[in-house]
Amino acid sequence: MVDIYIIDLLIIGLLLLFVTLGSGWIARLPLSFALIYLVVGILLGPYGFGLIQLRRDEIFNAELLERIAEFVVIISVFSCGLKIVRPISWKSWNLTTRLIGLLMPISIFGLAIVGKFFLGMNWGEAILLGAILAPTDPVLASEVQLTDTRDQDELRFGLTSEGGLNDALAFPFVYFGLYALKDSNWNNWLKFWISVDVIWAIAAGIIMGFIVAKAVVWIDKKIQKHRRPDELMEDFIAISTILLTYSLTEIVNGYGFLAVFIAGLVVQRSYKDTEKTLAKLEFIERLEKLLEVGTILLLGSILLFQPILNYATQSLIVIVLLFFIIRPLGVWLSTIGHRSPSMRRRFLHPGSRWLIGWFGIRGVGSLYYLAYAFGKGLEGEVAENISWIIYTTIVVSVIVHGVSATPLMNLYERHISERKETHSPSTIDEFE
Repeated sequence: MVDIYIIDLLIIGLLLLFVTLGSGWIARLPLSFALIYLVVGILLGPYGFGLIQLRRDEIFNAELLERIAEFVVIISVFSCGLKIVRPISWKSWNLTTRLIGLLMPISIFGLAIVGKFFLGMNWGEAILLGAILAPTDPVLASEVQLTDTRDQDELRFGLTSEGGLNDALAFPFVYFGLYALKDSNWNNWLKFWISVDVIWAIAAGIIMGFIVAKAVVWIDKKIQKHRRPDELMEDFIAISTILLTYSLTEIVNGYGFLAVFIAGLVVQRSYKDTEKTLAKLEFIERLEKLLEVGTILLLGSILLFQPILNYATQSLIVIVLLFFIIRPLGVWLSTIGHRSPSMRRRFLHPGSRWLIGWFGIRGVGSLYYLAYAFGKGLEGEVAENISWIIYTTIVVSVIVHGVSATPLMNLYERHISERKETHSPSTIDEFE
């Protein structure tokens, strides 16, 4: 009898061959690669061939899902940092500041209100739900993010920088929800949460991201003056930067996701040879695409019809309010008066604002936070309720955002986009 593992490898190999050779056609269709991976994952799960059985041991599965999603996210946020060439200034990053400082709290507390008053959760459960679902996904949103370092389009920049940062900066609210679940008396832990989980962890993430990346770049430059590394091995410098930054930041109790995003920004600005940075970006993006396949396959394989049906009403309430009210309204409020840095337009185009509101794609980041919460004591009926709402929301996001991304972005490129204006070096200089 053939080993199931070998069958899994055969199917994944066929899947990769199909999506690679057919990518030219798939990219033109209202269809995302993630949707294909999700369908194949379902076919490999208990409702299909039963080749992936992650539900044999729930604790193991939660830990496995957490580690895989964690690795995918750190690769993705580093990629986001590498794509951004804008100088670090209030003017250039004003949109990001609004999306992180205003939109994310609006999303978290909007979802918390839904959980409390529509779903009957207590505040701890509701805030945890909001914190897990608030971050947009840097992995599945590649079609609406910056395409390379020359792309300075404001909408794409906003979605890329938001995806790179909010996977880290939702963490304090995840901790808040977990603390509130364990102890409903906020006074017992609120000061600790503010000092450690907000102030210290964010500061440590920023500082460590800068220091570790600078150190790796300095060592790289020193070594290359004497002997250049093997060309095939040089791409692993990017992986080492990611792993060193993330692990050292976590050791000092900082936010590793934030540190890795900062490291990507630092690496982008540390080499005069732009080809070197582009080579790193290409390697990281290929790795990111491969990891995306595995993560979405796992998601598809753990879906069960009966729990989805049991929590369908609650999931539908969350999805409708998040996708059509909380996120779009939050973006509209957050971007009031925002001026486009290209100087060609005084304010951000209304179409861009609505598209930012629509493309709040949920995915791997939410999977990670959910699995992390399992490991920190989320269990029982509360865990079932929150997890199936989140699984269903991610699935719906993969479908509706995947189907709408190509036609909406094509429409955007034809009528709204500033990319033609901002690709030229002279326009990039306007940001300086």
